[in-house]
Amino acid sequence: MKLSKKIVLAYSGGLDTSIILKWLQENYNSEIIAYTADIGQKIDRKKIFKNAKLLGVKKVIIENLKDTFVNEYVFPMLRGHALYEGVYLLGTSIARPLIAKRQIVIAKKYKAYAVSHGSTGKGNDQVRFELGYHYFGPKIKIIAPWRIWKLKSRTDLINYAKKSGIPIPKDKKGASPFSVDDNLFHTSTEGKVLENPKNSAPEFIFQRTISPEKAPNKATFVTVNFKNSTPVAVNGKKLSPSKLLEKLNQIAGKNAIGRVDLVENRFIGIKSRGVYETPGGTLLLFAHRAIESVTLDKKTMHKKDKIMPKYAELIYNGYWYSKERFKLQKIVDLNKNKVNGSVKLKLYKGNITIQSRITNSKAYSIKKVSFEENKTFNKSNIERFINFHKKRL
Repeated sequence: MKLSKKIVLAYSGGLDTSIILKWLQENYNSEIIAYTADIGQKIDRKKIFKNAKLLGVKKVIIENLKDTFVNEYVFPMLRGHALYEGVYLLGTSIARPLIAKRQIVIAKKYKAYAVSHGSTGKGNDQVRFELGYHYFGPKIKIIAPWRIWKLKSRTDLINYAKKSGIPIPKDKKGASPFSVDDNLFHTSTEGKVLENPKNSAPEFIFQRTISPEKAPNKATFVTVNFKNSTPVAVNGKKLSPSKLLEKLNQIAGKNAIGRVDLVENRFIGIKSRGVYETPGGTLLLFAHRAIESVTLDKKTMHKKDKIMPKYAELIYNGYWYSKERFKLQKIVDLNKNKVNGSVKLKLYKGNITIQSRITNSKAYSIKKVSFEENKTFNKSNIERFINFHKKRL
């Protein structure tokens, strides 16, 4: 029997979304379209098709969005130096708006009446997805299983999977898996022993970075070239956005760069502990600040630093498509055409050291800053400058 209604599900092929797929079939008289956005996560296309077909899905869509993700989402965010609560590079946060946008595009194309996601009722992702859905398809129904079904725990999910014949994956220790999200920009790991802040993160959970103890005893040098504030080449070789980030992930990961262990304040009001790996992103953030230091004026740089916490919070909270974020992005990108040149970095056992900054920009003047006597800087005005600021005390 052909079903008249359709639902587009954000589908990974894993345990949670396979359970959701089955649950949607059982509770809604609709055809399920399984949609996967390939944004650089570890992806097994055969597994996605196999698991979806096993559950009776006729339409499985996998889109390669890696370059779009990096160029239109990651790079603009990096230009803003966005760090949530001082350390988190927003790897999960920045991925959800793109997935939500494409789900709505697919829903409109196939005339689906609803979209669905696998975000839990306690997390931030439900907000990020649904704000994106609303922005692009305000009339399309949203189904959030975790907020309405009777399955309340991981145990309930596993029991449901067993009853429904859904394969249950195991982690490296043979137990049920951690909650893991990954894309080309980062990997996050949550749950199990990590839920107690007193516990150290077990080494085996790290997927794209090695520990400082195991990093090479010899330093690695890498040069990043920027054009209009966007990274375009590594060690002089031009690369596509996704290939460039992929290359830097490999280089930085091998040198133990990019690990963050954070107890964060979620948008919905609770605290959670997550372990994040963002090797290439950490390197790019460091390099971008370095190239800006010799290409942008003080006023522009300080304005960016001033708005950054709000800019980062908007992204974290799911407001990528908000008027406020668009407004701040204009400030971030106001003088991006001036940010050109290259930065050479030294990587060693988790540390990043700047070796050189090369640019044709005149923002930095050796003549003015030199300790050698010169006539390019008028020191006679300094006393008046100081006296003016004394009045503010």
